[in-house]
Amino acid sequence: MYGLRRLSTDSMFAFGLFGAFWGAWGASIPRIQRQAGVDDGQLGLALLFVGAAALPAMVLVGRAIDRFGLRVTGLVLPALCVTGAVMSLTARSLLSLSVGLGIIGAVSGASDVAINSVAGHAEVREGGAVITRSHAAFSSLVVFASIGTGICAAASLAVWAPFLFIAAVSVIAGARLVLVLPSGVGVRQRVRPLTENGRDAALSLILVGILGALAFASENAHQSWSAVFAHDVLHTGTGVAAGAPAIFAAVVAVTRFCIGRVPVRYAVTLIMSGGIAAAAGTTLIAAAPDLAVAALGLAIAAGGTAVLFPTLMRLVSRSVEPARRGRATSLVTSISYLGFLLGPVYVGQWADATGLRGAMLAVAALAAALVLSARTLLRRAGMDPRALGEDTATPQFERL
Repeated sequence: MYGLRRLSTDSMFAFGLFGAFWGAWGASIPRIQRQAGVDDGQLGLALLFVGAAALPAMVLVGRAIDRFGLRVTGLVLPALCVTGAVMSLTARSLLSLSVGLGIIGAVSGASDVAINSVAGHAEVREGGAVITRSHAAFSSLVVFASIGTGICAAASLAVWAPFLFIAAVSVIAGARLVLVLPSGVGVRQRVRPLTENGRDAALSLILVGILGALAFASENAHQSWSAVFAHDVLHTGTGVAAGAPAIFAAVVAVTRFCIGRVPVRYAVTLIMSGGIAAAAGTTLIAAAPDLAVAALGLAIAAGGTAVLFPTLMRLVSRSVEPARRGRATSLVTSISYLGFLLGPVYVGQWADATGLRGAMLAVAALAAALVLSARTLLRRAGMDPRALGEDTATPQFERL
């Protein structure tokens, strides 16, 4: 029988592998841009293909997980890492870069839903905040992979070197996941639509997805713009500014590990506290006179945003029956991902209108909006954390 602790460990490992890929990608963007011979505008255009391909893949893979089980994760994760290695070798024009990023977007979106489904099943079976700890593993590996990729670049290794290593590990890990992850959570019969109970079940998940979008918009705004703020507003050196995203990711990882044992019945308190911290930290960044104050604000904002999306996914995983959890995860993740995509754009528009300090205040407003709406939206979604068990789920949407 597949052990409960093994499922939890495999969840964290899958999230770590996902983080390793994106850490390597983030650190490799300047070199891949030069290799492809594209300017900033063309790079931005190519990056749109990631989001455009990710969203439909997120919707489809949820049904695949409900049909075939969690072993789907062992296929999509290696596909992502191998595609990254191929892209790093072949991206030598705008066309090849765009095609590569489109494929990466599709398998990345599928992987995102798959690993969250694994974590959701692990948390419900094992108890405890498996989802939160798994997201912490993701953030940790983003940091380590970024540093490792930077070391490879400093040593003048080929741009594909870190991707090839991650791809090799992913193939071995994927084969193991296919063999060991349970397939019994899938359903063999024709699956029922999300809206079979009228619109209640789907609407509930959409409301949670809106909160997730606000959370991701705040988080990715800092990841994408913290280095620019440090360089352009506080006039730090390029090397110092480049460390801002790593600091943010590191604090996120530590926070998620620290709150890993907080019971789910405190979910609303966690979300409200996280939103308040995110708003306060971002406001402090906007007013920061120097790097030290900005770094403090960034740490506070990171700690606040760290708790938001994992806590929402904990509620979702405990509110649906296992055979419908894949589609529920895909719906919430897809809506939340819109915030991830639009967050940096939102900052850019406000920066053009008011400058980066004004843009940071606009990000703080997103966190404040989450705080003001969280309790109401969760109540309307029918997800009362106090009604959910700590060790096993009591599905509220049994016919989802």
